Amino acid sequence: MSTTARTDDRRYAATPVQKASLVVGVVFLLVGVAGFVPGLTTDVDSLQFAGHMSGAMLLGVFQVSVLHNLVHLLFGVAGVALARSASSSRSYLIVGGVVYLVLWIYGLFFGDHAGSSNFVPLNQADNWLHLGLAVGMVALGLLLGRRRTVTRSTGPVGSTGSAPRTRG
Repeated sequence: MSTTARTDDRRYAATPVQKASLVVGVVFLLVGVAGFVPGLTTDVDSLQFAGHMSGAMLLGVFQVSVLHNLVHLLFGVAGVALARSASSSRSYLIVGGVVYLVLWIYGLFFGDHAGSSNFVPLNQADNWLHLGLAVGMVALGLLLGRRRTVTRSTGPVGSTGSAPRTRG
């Protein structure tokens, strides 16, 4: 008799997709913390809560705000927490990638414009990073998150588990 088991392993970060979710989550946590650290972020004293007017720049390149950093931290916590199962890791990577794709599109239209519709500090570097994150996260979720099955057999193929019957 054969049984099929899903590899939605419940061991923490056991599968490749779970490891990817964990790594992406840890990177987001590091980026979220780095956004508050003077030296890693220039002009921390001009860090705004939200909006495009924040003058703080992570690594001197990526415009950040308090809200932006908090979102990175939450995204990181989610990635680490969801690494506990393959299906939640896959969902985190794919849905997170789609969120970053939407953020990239948002940045194309509103990134350089003042006004109430621009509540996220974005510059061209942010926009291209968001596109890269979108493609990378979706690709990881789709490629590493494919369901695999393991077939275990207690006897020859087609066997019912009992000794074969012979006529004679």
